[in-house]
Amino acid sequence: MLTTENQVNAFNAETLIAAFPAVTLRASLDHPAFNVPSSELLAVLGYLKEKHTFDFLADLTAVDWAEGATPRFTTIYHLFSTTTHQYVRLASDCLDNATPRVPSITSLWPSANWHEREVYDMFGIQFSNHPDLRRILMWDGYPYHPLRKEFPLAGIETDLPDVEVAAETKVKVKPAPMAGGPFVALSGQVNMTEAEPMGKDQSWTEKSEKPN
Repeated sequence: MLTTENQVNAFNAETLIAAFPAVTLRASLDHPAFNVPSSELLAVLGYLKEKHTFDFLADLTAVDWAEGATPRFTTIYHLFSTTTHQYVRLASDCLDNATPRVPSITSLWPSANWHEREVYDMFGIQFSNHPDLRRILMWDGYPYHPLRKEFPLAGIETDLPDVEVAAETKVKVKPAPMAGGPFVALSGQVNMTEAEPMGKDQSWTEKSEKPN
């Protein structure tokens, strides 16, 4: 339950939109959500942090709406106030579909460093003024961004970057088997334990080949 002081500091949508008229409401089933132009992203996030106690960056991710969509990429930010216990969601579209880019927010939350590196790695979104923007999951020189919509669920066979590892394993990187393959039934139709790939003997790895 909010204290009297927290009630005074409690955030509402009208406050943010009054301060930044370019910000608009975004449809949401849970927390307050807003669309923020990338040109005002740093200012809006800084305002929420300093004026409305949204001091914790809970998450930073992105959405690829699919090839041909405009805008194609949107970065998503979830903030939490440790004072009022409120969440807020912000979405900022990348203006360039071919070379998506938004400002880095590492100046506000140093923890954004790894979040932004992951989004860069998985989606190919650039973060301007990031102190060390490089891949964090895939190796340098990996030619794909695995969370883009055109990247197949089963992965793409790619040469291993380390010659010694390739010589030892005698294999290339194999397409990922989607952690054993997709579920074979929808929730509520059957016992989900039986519907999982392992329950149907559909789990496979490099040592246990996918059955024909």
